[in-house]
Amino acid sequence: MDGLRALGAVIRVPRILDHGADFVLLESLELRRDGDWAALGRMLAGLHRQRGPRYGWHRDNYIGLSPQANGWAEDWNEFWWSRRLAPQLERAGLRAEFLRHALEDHRPAPALLHGDLWSGNAGFIDEGPVVFDPAVYYGDREADLAMTELFGGFAPEFYTAYQRELPLGEGYAWRKHLYNLYHLLNHLNLFGGAYRAQVEATLGLLRRRFE
Repeated sequence: MDGLRALGAVIRVPRILDHGADFVLLESLELRRDGDWAALGRMLAGLHRQRGPRYGWHRDNYIGLSPQANGWAEDWNEFWWSRRLAPQLERAGLRAEFLRHALEDHRPAPALLHGDLWSGNAGFIDEGPVVFDPAVYYGDREADLAMTELFGGFAPEFYTAYQRELPLGEGYAWRKHLYNLYHLLNHLNLFGGAYRAQVEATLGLLRRRFE
């Protein structure tokens, strides 16, 4: 509910009709899997123009069923390592210290992120695109774009429209793998060994860059 409220102030999400201590009632939407992908790209760019005071969020939340720590940080490299990668690596019993300083020269503006933007969390209604099931925080907008590529399902028009609004910076081509490692580790920790090969392949790709 906290995440939907934050996003709903800027872009289209399911409206909250009621809530209590243990429930949230949302409007019913007749969602379609396909629609105006360019409008979705422009909508995401509009979300990413919303800037925070620093990286993080005012409360912890969840990424799927996994706790997601969001303590505020001034440094993006420190945030991504300590709040994202390190907890998931520890839970998976893996080490990747070579990534500890991977983003130390990258200082993106803290943009408002959906946080869990795969194709299953976006759809279309008659009035246009809608997103839902967020894991919000302020961070590098590239993290949202990276996840749209992880499992596919977003049309080329989405990326073209986003790039026209907010072009991606140099280095995105490798940073997206670092950002998607977080989600792959989370899937490994939630769903088991089917994701281990992807995790190991991504770690291998990043290791070749940093070691």
